[in-house]
This record gives sequence, structure tokens and C-alpha cells, in this order.
Amino acid sequence: MEISINIPEDLALRLTPVSQQLPQILELGLREWSTLEQPGFSGLADVLEFLAALPSAEEILALKPTAALQQQVEELLVKTQTVGLTETEECWWQHYEYVEHLVRMAKTRALVKLSHLGDE
Repeated sequence: MEISINIPEDLALRLTPVSQQLPQILELGLREWSTLEQPGFSGLADVLEFLAALPSAEEILALKPTAALQQQVEELLVKTQTVGLTETEECWWQHYEYVEHLVRMAKTRALVKLSHLGDE
């Protein structure tokens, strides 16, 4: 299907070098967009912004994905085991795995920090 849209000049300049990846960019953007209204960390960018704000150890340990994100992950797991992932889905999955790794590291450090506070 072909779609035509009007976009601002500055956005067009940013998209020109990645024009071949526009379907993947739109897919990733739609995934983030569809989870904006969910509580918790709805998209991958949300968790990075949360961690960048230097939350407390307790806040890090309480961090969890939204039901919508959890459902997306479960659907991709099923697809991985059955029909396989599309290129866009594989890209999203790799991003998710990386962010999940960062969250696990942050939670491990938060636990260590809290355990040291109990030693004092």
C-alpha cells in the first residue's frame, strides 16, 4: 500500500537518510504511541527516561512494564516459537532485550544499595 503525507521540512530532512527504514520506524513509533496512556513503563523510551531521572532504589525495584507492553512481549515470544519475527519485530525485540538488561542491572544495584543500608 502506498500512503502520501505532508510533513514539516525539518522532519523530512531527518527522514531522508533513513527512507528505506520508514516501515520499521513507523512500526516502532506506533508501538510506543499505542501505549502512551498506560500506567507504568509503557514503552522502551519511558524506562530509559525513568532511569535517567536517577530514581531511588525503592522506585527502581517497583518498576514494571504495563499490561500492554507485557502482552506485546508475550505475543512476540509466541511468534518467535511459531512463525518467526518480521524484520521490524526483530528490531523491536532487540531493543526490548537491551532495555530489559538495563532494568535488571539497575534492580540488582538497587538491591545491593538497600542491603548495604541495612548493614549500617
